[in-house]
Amino acid sequence: MTDATDVLLVDRSEGVATLTLNRPESMNSLSVALKEALLAATRDVAADPEVRAVVLTGTGRGFCVGQDLREHVALLEANDPSPLSTVTEHYNPLVLTLATMPKPVIAAVNGMAAGAGAGLAFACDFRIAANTAGFLIAFANVGLTLDSGVSWTLPRLVGQARATALCLLAEPISAEAALEMGLVNVVAEPEHMLPAAQELAARLAAGPTAAYAAIKQSIAFAADHDLESALAKEGELQRAMGHTEDHRNATSAFVAKQKPVFLGR
Repeated sequence: MTDATDVLLVDRSEGVATLTLNRPESMNSLSVALKEALLAATRDVAADPEVRAVVLTGTGRGFCVGQDLREHVALLEANDPSPLSTVTEHYNPLVLTLATMPKPVIAAVNGMAAGAGAGLAFACDFRIAANTAGFLIAFANVGLTLDSGVSWTLPRLVGQARATALCLLAEPISAEAALEMGLVNVVAEPEHMLPAAQELAARLAAGPTAAYAAIKQSIAFAADHDLESALAKEGELQRAMGHTEDHRNATSAFVAKQKPVFLGR
């Protein structure tokens, strides 16, 4: 099933939702319309029990080059205050929804991911990039600080020292360099990039998605808590997972030497 707006395509098929940014003429820069459509769509697929994995990608040459600066400047020149609230109104809830979604999220990075576009990719659980893609932490180039969660996600992906250098120097990062530093999981030829992401999404969608949600929650919790608290959280989540149908079915299948079927509950 495919839903579409002018700026965002949403396809649901066999447990996988694919969200495609659709402003190729601007390398999928984030206009107000696209931000609002993407926030609504991410919230919708996060809450949809039929969706068990999500792919985020873009059309054309770019994945997403961040804020639509033409629109941004026009609004500022018109003394419209809305551009100054877009971080709290759009980016913060969008990144939080992606990062905390109780199902796996894969960024299929088809081209340049810059600024908030890079932030969206970093908020996902996996990043599969075309070998022609790249990343640019571009905020300093326009006299801004970090937003779209980059201050939280990037140091956790590549370490504080490297994250600081990437953000202060604001130099492009090739797909191969991103792979070497652990910023992406896989680099593929452009024609194979989206199929690889879809294949991974289908694999994850067939898996124990309730357990995946708990694993994501456990890792996020442990990132800013001490060991004792992390152990307590593991115990809490493990008790919950022990009562799921997936756990009972999987253990029975293991004993019977059969392949388990996961229901996500």
